[in-house]
Amino acid sequence: MKVMLRQNAIGHLVVYVAKKDLEEEVVNEVKVDGEKILTLANGWELAINEAEPTKLPQTVEARRLS
Repeated sequence: MKVMLRQNAIGHLVVYVAKKDLEEEVVNEVKVDGEKILTLANGWELAINEAEPTKLPQTVEARRLS
C-alpha cells in the first residue's frame, strides 16, 4: 500500500495511509534485513524498503505486518 511519511510540528515521524484515512505517529523504528519496521501509535507495524531516501515528505510503498 502507498503511505506518506512526514514530520509533524514537533519533529516526530508521522505515517498517513490515504485508503484508510489514517494518520498515526511512529512510536518505534527497527531495521531488519534491509527493511525498516515502523510501529505506529495504533499498534500497526509497517515494513518499508530501507533504501528509500530520507527526504521528507515522501510517498513510499509499505507492507502491513500486523
